[in-house]
Amino acid sequence: MITRPDIVLLILDTQRADRLSCYGYPLETSPQLDEFATDSTLFRGAIAPANWTIPSHTSMFTGIYPSSHGTLHASSVVPATLPVLAERLRDSGYFTAAFCNNPLVGVINNGLRRGFLDFFNYSGLLTSRPNQAGVYTNLFDRARQRFKRGVANMITAMQDIFARSDALLDLSFSPLMVPLWQTALSFKGNTVRSLNDAARLHVERKGVEKNQPIFSFINLMETHMPYHPPLRLVERFVPYLQHDKAARRYLRHFNSDVFGWLAPLSSSLDEKSRRTLDGMYCAEVANLDELVGEFLRKLRASGRLDQTLVLVTADHGEHLGEKQFVGHGLSVYDELIHSPLLIRDPTGDLARGTTVEMFVSTRRIFHTILEATGLASADERNLTLAQSSASDPDGGVVFSEGIPAANTLSLLQRRAPHLIRERGCDLVRRAVYHDKYKLIKTGEHQLELYDVLADPLEETNLRDLLPEQVEMLEEQLTAFVNHVASPGQPIQPAPGYDDPQVRRRLHDLGYLE
Repeated sequence: MITRPDIVLLILDTQRADRLSCYGYPLETSPQLDEFATDSTLFRGAIAPANWTIPSHTSMFTGIYPSSHGTLHASSVVPATLPVLAERLRDSGYFTAAFCNNPLVGVINNGLRRGFLDFFNYSGLLTSRPNQAGVYTNLFDRARQRFKRGVANMITAMQDIFARSDALLDLSFSPLMVPLWQTALSFKGNTVRSLNDAARLHVERKGVEKNQPIFSFINLMETHMPYHPPLRLVERFVPYLQHDKAARRYLRHFNSDVFGWLAPLSSSLDEKSRRTLDGMYCAEVANLDELVGEFLRKLRASGRLDQTLVLVTADHGEHLGEKQFVGHGLSVYDELIHSPLLIRDPTGDLARGTTVEMFVSTRRIFHTILEATGLASADERNLTLAQSSASDPDGGVVFSEGIPAANTLSLLQRRAPHLIRERGCDLVRRAVYHDKYKLIKTGEHQLELYDVLADPLEETNLRDLLPEQVEMLEEQLTAFVNHVASPGQPIQPAPGYDDPQVRRRLHDLGYLE
């Protein structure tokens, strides 16, 4: 009997559920995950609690919704009074390690690294060294300190200069500079190396005490922009690209247009551009699937897989032109918040080879891991994903929040203020799911109702046809906001924003209040 299993929490950053074959995508994008799904519990209605990285990760690490934990912006910090998952596991005797490719989690000092005995960061020049992220972490805030590492000193000094200068900040988001900072930051990290390092820890267990269980958090960025999948996969999913100059030109522009990843589109994508984006994304999905499959094979071959609780999910998805959105962070449509969730449970609490159809929040990953390790309180035990049934304490009611990130709004205000007005980019969006319906409320008055089972693309707004359903779901949203939100709660800046000029610059950009 397994009393304290190893745990792998594998976050496929920016992975849409509907682009995986096991979730019904007609092309074979994910044969490795499809095979894993046949031996796992697959959740069809997993919903991310937020539409971008920081609040969504924080919810999975704390078990509560974004309005409760308040970690909503790039400068936010998880409250010190709120224990995070790795702290709970470390304090109970787990060896806790992170293998992170996302700079928003592995570089910025927002509290998401708390509790990890080893934190391997792959999104910078000094990668794959445990706990080295602190050397050049806190963007903009350590330019005057002396570093032993000359490279780290140069990077931090450049960040400080760019933070103080409007002209240089604009330049940093220009196509001319994109290749430089993508290379300098290793923006998408190193998936192969991070998975190899994680597998080595679980199999060889160097530095781990005898019989000590391991908790590994892994974040992979393959499906995040920009798109540079292997050529063999490009030829498979975008076969015309090699001979189509217009498509290649569009892709080059897309990959270098950082602002374009944040802003709504002013018009719909033409069919060729849409197909190109979609195909390149699918090629990245297929590449990621191969790499994850190799990681799982290593665990299986060593015998460790059967001693490990493996959870595979995403922090959010991605718009690829739908509803005139590209990227993530602004909408709460299912392209962003419908997440894959596969759990292989060696303890048997979640039956393998089964599917859970009802809506569940991925914030409940927190409760599920604590229960598997014997650490859950009575209240936490009630919210495990094993309780996803008719007796589910959430009653099948799930929420997701789209609270505009300050840095995104600041860039939009400076570059395209008309888009803020036209698309309501500065308005809070929330979604509630119940039964087969989903209600989206934008601001105080804009309402959209969808039957997401019959209309998964959310094309037919049923608001005027089903007013009673709208009223019921809006009441649930109101009750949710009254229960979890903390209006007026100030943003907590990350420690170290001490330089007055830098603080003023960050305030002007919208990072600080």
